[in-house]
Amino acid sequence: MLFDTAFLSIRFWDIADILIVGYLMFQIYKLLKGSVAFNIFVGVILLYAFSWLVRALKMELLSLILGQFVSVGVIVVAIVFQPEIRRFLLVLGNSTLKSRLNFLHRFTKTSELQTVAVDSELESLKAAILTLSSQRTGALIVLANNLSLTQFSNSGVVLDAVLTKALLLSIFNKESPLHDGAVIITDNKIHAASCILPVSDNPEIPQDMGLRHRAAVGITESVNVTAIIVSEETGKIAFANRGRLHIGLSNELFDSLLREHYN
Repeated sequence: MLFDTAFLSIRFWDIADILIVGYLMFQIYKLLKGSVAFNIFVGVILLYAFSWLVRALKMELLSLILGQFVSVGVIVVAIVFQPEIRRFLLVLGNSTLKSRLNFLHRFTKTSELQTVAVDSELESLKAAILTLSSQRTGALIVLANNLSLTQFSNSGVVLDAVLTKALLLSIFNKESPLHDGAVIITDNKIHAASCILPVSDNPEIPQDMGLRHRAAVGITESVNVTAIIVSEETGKIAFANRGRLHIGLSNELFDSLLREHYN
């Protein structure tokens, strides 16, 4: 017992309870911030708070009506926030997997040859994206790292090819039959090309953004991956991650984000 009076008693676990709930609320806020789902979440919280106030004031009729909504609140929230819940669980699972892999890497160090190979593939990817940008050639690349995106790669052409600048430029060449769609990079390889991705209906996406940008946001809303977009109209490079779109990147920020999200 940390604090005890005739009116109030506070235990250590009470403080821990408040801190944990506060942390969870903050994480939910970060996850939903800037989306329509955040407004819906605020509405749900206000509804529950109003219902609690009505019961405290013993307003029986209103309490009965609101009780019908509150009783099915969990089901309604699960339906309305299905994409956000899915994304949260994917982020949680992927973070846990990464921590396990990092723990294992302490005991199984990557060989110098493997490190050089990854750096070479990263430089090839960077060079291809910058070339596509300078040529104003539209492109959409998904960095899946070690995740399996079978449901999306099956919609395109599976290649499982070595990641090279020349191959990426060939795929996105306007005369190529594979240019219209997304390239999925998995385990440092070009796993598939011409893949169809889900298109986001998030109204926060700027109206001048095309289907490539909306598809990039859509895939990152569904799966914990990163998508890189090259605009065909302007040649500008954009990043999408966790349902957020980052546009107007400087060369330094682009390089930093690429290194951060590639493997």
